[in-house]
Amino acid sequence: MLTIENLVKAFGTKRAVDGVSLSVERGEVLGFLGPNGAGKSTTMRMITGFIPPTGGTVMIGGHDMLADPIPAKRLIGYLPENAAAYPDMTVRGFLGFAADMRGLAGDARTRAIARVVDLCFLDSVLHQEIDTLSKGYRHRTCLAQALIHDPDVLVLDEPTDGLDPNQKHEVRNLIRELGTRKAVIFSTHILEEVDAACTRAIIIDRGRIVANGTPAELRAMSGLAGAVTLKARGADAARLAGLPAAGSVEPLEEGALRVYPKDKDAAASLARQVIELVVSQDWKIEQLRSEEGQLDEVFRRITLPDTVREAAR
Repeated sequence: MLTIENLVKAFGTKRAVDGVSLSVERGEVLGFLGPNGAGKSTTMRMITGFIPPTGGTVMIGGHDMLADPIPAKRLIGYLPENAAAYPDMTVRGFLGFAADMRGLAGDARTRAIARVVDLCFLDSVLHQEIDTLSKGYRHRTCLAQALIHDPDVLVLDEPTDGLDPNQKHEVRNLIRELGTRKAVIFSTHILEEVDAACTRAIIIDRGRIVANGTPAELRAMSGLAGAVTLKARGADAARLAGLPAAGSVEPLEEGALRVYPKDKDAAASLARQVIELVVSQDWKIEQLRSEEGQLDEVFRRITLPDTVREAAR
């Protein structure tokens, strides 16, 4: 449904987006992650035809965004960052305006408004002017306009920005549900949203894609992935370090030890070897767990500036 190839956007001598290629299929929710200034919003603006690329192509449902923009844009629902709305319109009036702009009329228009009001929980504010809404409800109203024409492709830029925890939970559930039948790409810098809503995630840094995979595949890139944390009376760091699958052993607080696999291939057998050693030595276990990788650690490691990364070593 959405394919971009070698997308470039230059502002003077600066390349804000530098050769980005990706695709999103129907039934997929792609999280687009990156630090501030990484090129997320610029990429989304090019995907939706809001700004033209310096180079590369954007295809929406088989339509070239540059050569054939009208049919391409018909397929897109777009929630931009800091989405604008007419402050003196009521929520119902604004959604009616959005429906008119999308060519909806008659019963189709009425049904479309009712559908997005229900989806975005706007019943209680339907007749309020947008200027009187809280930030959360204003954001929901702007999300509703992106859904008014039931698009095949959803492009959402920071869709949970400014929402309280309950509202974020609702929006993430909505994105996950919409992603079962649409192609969804949404940008975020909140890593918990990857697990909450995404089937796949891309990390962009300084205009380039630096990681691409499922949440599990990204976590597997963490230095913590496959490590075993053990707290047991009698535990011996030297014996743990001598296990065939062990790389290093790190002492933690309160007498716990963390055993790291010597390589990715060894991670699968490390937990079993630790358990066998614990049993054979009759150590009294207080805590034992196999660690998953941490997305925040992966994110920091691959997006830190080179000078900071070197200093951290």
